[in-house]
Amino acid sequence: MLRKIRIILAAVMMIGITWLFVDFTGTARHWFAWMPKLQFLEAVLALNVAVIIGLVVLTLVFGRIYCSVICPLGIMQDIFGWLGKKQKKNRYTYSKEMKWLRYPVLVLFIIALVAGIGTLFQLLAPYSAFGRIATYLLQPVWIAGNNVLASIAEHYDSYAFYHVSKDVPNYYVVTIIAVWTWAIVAALAWKYGRTYCNTVCPVGTFLSFFSRFSWLKIKFDVDKCKNCSLCTKNCKASCIDFKTHSVDYSRCVVCGDCIESCKFGALRYSRGSSETSKTSETRDTSPESDSRRSFLLSSAMLTTAAIAQQKEKMMDGGLAEIADKVAPERQTPLTPPGSRSRANMEKHCTGCQLCVSECPNEVLRPSNDLMHLMMPVMSYENGYCRPECTRCSQVCPAGAILPIAAEDKASTQIGHAVWIKKNCVVLTDEVECGNCATHCPVGAIEMVPSDPDNEESPYVPAVNEARCIGCGACENLCPARPHSAIYVEGHEVHKEL
Repeated sequence: MLRKIRIILAAVMMIGITWLFVDFTGTARHWFAWMPKLQFLEAVLALNVAVIIGLVVLTLVFGRIYCSVICPLGIMQDIFGWLGKKQKKNRYTYSKEMKWLRYPVLVLFIIALVAGIGTLFQLLAPYSAFGRIATYLLQPVWIAGNNVLASIAEHYDSYAFYHVSKDVPNYYVVTIIAVWTWAIVAALAWKYGRTYCNTVCPVGTFLSFFSRFSWLKIKFDVDKCKNCSLCTKNCKASCIDFKTHSVDYSRCVVCGDCIESCKFGALRYSRGSSETSKTSETRDTSPESDSRRSFLLSSAMLTTAAIAQQKEKMMDGGLAEIADKVAPERQTPLTPPGSRSRANMEKHCTGCQLCVSECPNEVLRPSNDLMHLMMPVMSYENGYCRPECTRCSQVCPAGAILPIAAEDKASTQIGHAVWIKKNCVVLTDEVECGNCATHCPVGAIEMVPSDPDNEESPYVPAVNEARCIGCGACENLCPARPHSAIYVEGHEVHKEL
């Protein structure tokens, strides 16, 4: 029963979070946006005290079920471990805790977090690692499948599906990181089970301090044990020593595989402080007791779930694709409305890429700055930041992009437009334009004579920096190639207009 409950809850969490990353329509966030907020590290960075306390209490009561039920990277390891087990059953063995590795990695992670070494910190964050895998490896497959269905539907004059294209010019480095992360985690899980989870993952190491004292634990009944070693050979955490009838609770993720594999009923999941129990001890093995334990385990997950947010008006991106744009060299990177400042973004962002996958206009993309390689920044080659769109702020679980209402976003200045005279087609090609002024949603640009003393001179844009919010509509729609004649320079700290 324990294993079945774990599999069901893990499947729900895995499907929900994966769909949230691969979905390009924005539908999934209405139902599953609460799931990333249950991730431990993201809750810490967002100062979500209720979730932090809930997860600590969950661990103190049930053990490290977070790693096998809530963490998507942990669930992914279980999937690869299960596939590896198909080839060779009973393949694990007991090994001692690698304190020399897991605790230094935790210390290194904390130092990177405090020192603001974003790239190192983001590489070690488990949820972020899964997010990169889902965004850069799974989402392209999902989109390709959608496009195949769209082609079939088009052949039959159906509009059930529509073609989606995603231009990812700056994603190659992060994609390579995602591929290597997937390969390492998959290979370790395939052959050794939970090695990555119990040696490298900083969240697993931190929760291990609490899981040692959990109220419910996997225990031996020594009188029933026949020393067959099946429990040890089926423990993917390598934490069960059948010879001494002991379990390393700092590494046990309460998956239930050992209980399932034991043919003699010598293992059980129960309360108490001792590691072993005699058959002469008073034990509650009634069906009612099993039902209570199952109820407690399942309700522990259900009580941490948040109510899905109300559906908002969906946006389709709206603009025709403009090709051959080259991103300008911005002195200050642009961060999305709701992030408040670049410093807040750097302090809280875990580089999970959920905001990147959710952005309907492909404005958000990973930074190419070595110190913040996976932190999202904004650029307007493929679209602009529409004032009515708040999707990134709705899904960010770490407090890097705080929730913001559409009306507040329309009055938040994240940067200001700058006109580059030498690139403007009005002067270089001697044509009338005015695209930037026509499409500015806040009326911050007007066309004025290039020669103030001659009303007949070509009209060029003039930017009112006090009104500009930095949305990038002018930069995106500027017809100049390859560099726009007007671009947005970011602000270190956002301003309220």
